[in-house]
Amino acid sequence: MRYGAKILFEDVSTAFLDNRRYGLTGPNGSGKSTFMKLLTNELEPHKGSVVRPKKFGVLRQDQSEFDAFRVIDTVIMGNRGLWAALEERELIYSKPEMTDEDGMRLGELEGIVGDEDGYTAESDAAVLLDGLDVPIDFHERMMGELQGGHKVRVLLAQALFGHPGALFLDEPTNYLDLESIHWLEDFLIHYEGTLIVISHDRHFLNNVCTHIADIDYQTIITYPGGYDDMVLRKTQVRSQVESGNLQREKKIAQLSEFIARFSAGTRSSQVTSRKKEVERLQTSDLARSNIARPFIRFQMNRPSGRTALAFDGVSKAYGDNKVIKGFSANIQRGDKIALVGRNGVGKTTLLKALLDKAPGVSETDTSRDAGQVDWGHEVSVGYFAQDHRSSIQGGMTAFEWLYQWDPLLAQEDIRGLLGQMLFSGEEGIKPTEALSGGEAARLIMCKLMLQKPNFLVFDEPTNHLDLEAINALNIALQKYEGTVFLVTHDEDLIDEVATRIWRFDGGEIEDFKDIYEEYLKLHPSER
Repeated sequence: MRYGAKILFEDVSTAFLDNRRYGLTGPNGSGKSTFMKLLTNELEPHKGSVVRPKKFGVLRQDQSEFDAFRVIDTVIMGNRGLWAALEERELIYSKPEMTDEDGMRLGELEGIVGDEDGYTAESDAAVLLDGLDVPIDFHERMMGELQGGHKVRVLLAQALFGHPGALFLDEPTNYLDLESIHWLEDFLIHYEGTLIVISHDRHFLNNVCTHIADIDYQTIITYPGGYDDMVLRKTQVRSQVESGNLQREKKIAQLSEFIARFSAGTRSSQVTSRKKEVERLQTSDLARSNIARPFIRFQMNRPSGRTALAFDGVSKAYGDNKVIKGFSANIQRGDKIALVGRNGVGKTTLLKALLDKAPGVSETDTSRDAGQVDWGHEVSVGYFAQDHRSSIQGGMTAFEWLYQWDPLLAQEDIRGLLGQMLFSGEEGIKPTEALSGGEAARLIMCKLMLQKPNFLVFDEPTNHLDLEAINALNIALQKYEGTVFLVTHDEDLIDEVATRIWRFDGGEIEDFKDIYEEYLKLHPSER
């Protein structure tokens, strides 16, 4: 498969076996979603063929596709053959009079419905929805009435419905909270077909996958084990491939030098043979790793006072829904606090309530109903909002947007910072409105590195980042000497960064002043 001059895959032959769970990995732009579409028959390869099972489940990415259907019906549509039979049966029953042919066809349709467990379809769909935390009173609603997080759960239930022989899941953990992710992990571990999943959640890949199919060097290499196992094995493969590329380049350089020196002399036959050798070596582009690692380092212009933030009795309600019930806490310089809990319990609401009128923050849109908030001496806040795209204004380039935050800085320093975050060459002059989700996230990181605040607030920073960028963020936050608020469903990020946990549940917040490993000992059901 290629797009223009860019080759995504070339002469790839691979097989995904039954009762194995494959993680499909590779950096943004490597072709993961394209390869998934080749597997699900949404795209045709430019060359080659794909053999797939008769029945497979796909996690749909277009959340609005089923807005005109009931939630329960949307799930049942995951079994395409059953849904077609149910629709045709309904059409025949709606006729004023049925012909003999209609009667015969009804018999055939009833056979299909029976074979496909159609008589228990609604109850089976309800079990899946319940497992994914879609409330029972949502089941009869129209999909268009649901918010994004619940829509993802319904579409996931659709992919899982009907006992498919293979599952193709593209970023299934996006917008799921940790409890739902744990349920999904357990479900997939016991799934008996073939699973192929794209995910940027290292913890999820390690827990679920028996193999990793890694897209790199214009091919796909399969490694046994989880993501961490793949990284260890790939290091050796990568060094072999890149060493081969280097030797090839050296050979071409030596031959080219000989040709240039003797092309006008008496050694014409030797020159001709070397030209042919160069042509042979250059018949295809040298395969190179497409992995690009951003470099993230958060520094501080100056440290804050010992107490970075103190607040008392902070409350927030929406009508009768008391989201935050009088929460108080003191945050010391260097605390790294992870906010955990189900979606919709108030994590983002608390952040916005605390950040209202915070030093250096203008993006919040939620004030608090009650409570006193006191920011410490010399505190400067850097904020990565969940809806971070809205804080990047249009009508300018990525370079211009970043430059406005420190016009006194030399332009080459701005370009260097953009280069650290993989905005190389012309990517730095890309219009801000054309940025992908991952590019927008990396541009916000550039701003935070430029401003050097001593208090970082991250609300779901990993949703649009690839594994390389998430790992770089993880290391940067571990090394950061300032204070951190972190909302994420990436369990490795919580485990390796957080020194303190705030657990949200029904408006109440538990302040656990220890690391995540110790927290899980008190809450083993959340593992």
